[in-house]
Amino acid sequence: MSSFRDDGAAALEWAASYLERVRELPVLSRVEPGAIRAALPERAPETAEPFSAVLRDLDDVLLPGLTHWQSPRYFAYFATTASEPGILAELLVAALNQVGILWRASPALQELEEVTLEWLADLLGLPAGMHGHIEDTASTGLVTALAAARAASPGKRVVVCSEHTHSSTAKAARLLELELRPVPGDRHHAMRADEVDLRDACALVATIGTTSSTAIDPVPQLAELCAEAGVWLHVDAAYAGSAAVCPELRHLFAGWERADSIGVNPHKWLFTPMDCSAFWSRRPDDLRAAFSLVPEYLRVSEDVVSLSEYGVPLGRRFRALKLWAVLRCYGREGLQAVIREHLGLAALFEQWVRDAPGWEVVAPRPFSLVCFRREGTDEENEALLERVNASGEAFLSHTRLDGRLVLRLAIGNARTTEDDVRHAWELLRREAGSG
Repeated sequence: MSSFRDDGAAALEWAASYLERVRELPVLSRVEPGAIRAALPERAPETAEPFSAVLRDLDDVLLPGLTHWQSPRYFAYFATTASEPGILAELLVAALNQVGILWRASPALQELEEVTLEWLADLLGLPAGMHGHIEDTASTGLVTALAAARAASPGKRVVVCSEHTHSSTAKAARLLELELRPVPGDRHHAMRADEVDLRDACALVATIGTTSSTAIDPVPQLAELCAEAGVWLHVDAAYAGSAAVCPELRHLFAGWERADSIGVNPHKWLFTPMDCSAFWSRRPDDLRAAFSLVPEYLRVSEDVVSLSEYGVPLGRRFRALKLWAVLRCYGREGLQAVIREHLGLAALFEQWVRDAPGWEVVAPRPFSLVCFRREGTDEENEALLERVNASGEAFLSHTRLDGRLVLRLAIGNARTTEDDVRHAWELLRREAGSG
């Protein structure tokens, strides 16, 4: 009979082998809808099965249905990395199985989360003293920010954002029964401060690094407008925020220190396994006023405010452990080195596109996303994207800017090399010639 240690060793070996071979696997899953479901039994087993059977079916049944976000040739949406320290820490998170409903339920969980968010704020150049906690995703962080803003401004039911703001803002506004007031973007797809109307607004959502093109809203001007009108300013830096670890990029984040709340996703560009979204606020009392509800059975004698009083969930996972492990095992210098490498690779790809006849770069590139397209119709560019992705050799995504379909190549996987980026470019040119 196998033991936990034997099964654990087998699982770790599987994980290590997977990371070694993931570059060779088709990046985008090729299965048809329903194929994985059809390959699985209709009912749970009547008798116990060995863990080895789980690993066998992981290979035989599930692996074909995976899109490999861990692949160094994953360039769609925003590329991510679950780094080795983060993966190992995730194992420890599951082993410890902490449930942070209150400080006393896991003092280490809460206090490590508070300290780790202070570390991260310092690494990103944010001011000391902000309240920090971890949400599962930036989408939940937006709900947290907008709910606090609504509660702090009774009767004001408008959320102002750019037309290029992430769709999670619209979803949060819908959930909270708030009216969305989009603001046009300028020629670089950043919010036009001169078009902002804050009448009846409780919040404005500014973005540093929009999803479509990584545009940067004019946060200093928006912060001034919000301060004058008494409007909550939330800065969504879910993707780009990690880049502030590099001092030479801090100018791109000017004004974010004036925000009432900020969201950054370490699970995007800071090598932490999904899910881990950092949330900071200068107004913790307003968060607590919106969310604190402590029933009798959770009342305690300790003079401490639990993290559950600052957001939606009562229970929370020990997410800080994996972020803490990543920050320790990379260090400031290691984080900077990878992000700088990604910026350099994006600049190289951008230059290849600019130098090639029949191709164009269609948006500024402040970070590691390149927006580009091939000469021709939207239909031709869409067909090119489909052929590239169907090859399994790379995975890219698209958006629409100024009414045109645009291809996106996002670099963010810690294992991506120049050879991987060059392979994607050669693949694009090859498929462009075959269409």
